[in-house]
Order: sequence, then structure tokens, then C-alpha cells
Amino acid sequence: MKKIIFLLLALLATHIFADSGMTQIKHNPWELIIYRPENKTDFNYIRCYVKITDENGNDVSKTKVKATYEWASIPNVVNRYKNLLYLDGGMAMHLNLKPGKYHFSVYTPIDKQAGFECTKSIAGKFQWESNTFEYDTENPAKVIFVTPVMDDNGFFNGSWWIDHKAPRFFKWSEMKVSQQPQVNNR
Repeated sequence: MKKIIFLLLALLATHIFADSGMTQIKHNPWELIIYRPENKTDFNYIRCYVKITDENGNDVSKTKVKATYEWASIPNVVNRYKNLLYLDGGMAMHLNLKPGKYHFSVYTPIDKQAGFECTKSIAGKFQWESNTFEYDTENPAKVIFVTPVMDDNGFFNGSWWIDHKAPRFFKWSEMKVSQQPQVNNR
């Protein structure tokens, strides 16, 4: 019995001393993650494109940020954007930002709306837009969420919502219920 207790204590001490020399993983203070949770049906395949502007209104999507993305289903595979910054359902965008204040919005152009069963009634009528989310790199919040917005009947109304709060989750994320405010400060 004494040998077993001694062996357990020796293993525990080895584990404690081995962990003390490990480097701690820390969040990059200039990184922001934009996550678009998975949704039902073919809605996951409807892209929303990310637009980033600085304090002066200049589009900095390609100049002041570096972006990679990953799928929630395979988080260990990192991909690089080739052209436009976009999100599908179940994607997380990792942005490395230069210090400063930014305005984020997402949109789906009219020519990218066709061919989806879930949006037949509103596709092609207008460009789908989001609210504007104001973000300062000094803010401790390092994840924001993009969620589709639904009308009172539970159908997608052609807009997106960006927020620092995660949407309600069941098996998939729930759409945001339509509201009036269009600017979110964080």
C-alpha cells in the first residue's frame, strides 16, 4: 500500500513540475474572431461578405487586416482568404487588426442570393445588409457573432445582426428577431 501511495505521489510531483515549465497560451491582443454559427437547411451556404472601415470611413478590409478562417466542424484546419472576406454558417474568421477603432458590417449582394430554397421569397429584391458594429482593439471582447434576422413569422427578412452576444443555441443557432436599432457600440 505504501508503494502505491509513493508511486502516485511521485507521478503527481512529476506532472506538477513538468507543467510549471510550459509556456502559457495567450490571446493575441490584436486578434478578433467573427463567428457565424451554423443554421438550419441550406441557409449555411448563403454567404455574407464582411466590410471593415476605419474611423475615417475608409475601407480597410484588405489593407489594415490579415484574415484566416476555419470551419467549426474542423477547427484544426486554417484557411486563407483569396479575395473577399466572407462567412458561411459554421465559419469563424480570425482577423489580425492594427490597433484602432473599426466599423464592421456584413452584406449579401443581390447576385449572390439566388438558388437557395429558404430565401426564394426575398432573393434578388435588395442587397441584404447588417447593422454597423463599432469595435475598438482595446476592448476586452475578442469574439463577435453574425446572425441572420427573422421577421415575426420566423422567416429570414434579408438582414444580418452583428453583436458581442452569442445567439441562442438549440441544435443550430436561432435567428435574431428583428429590432429597430442599427448601431451597436462595443
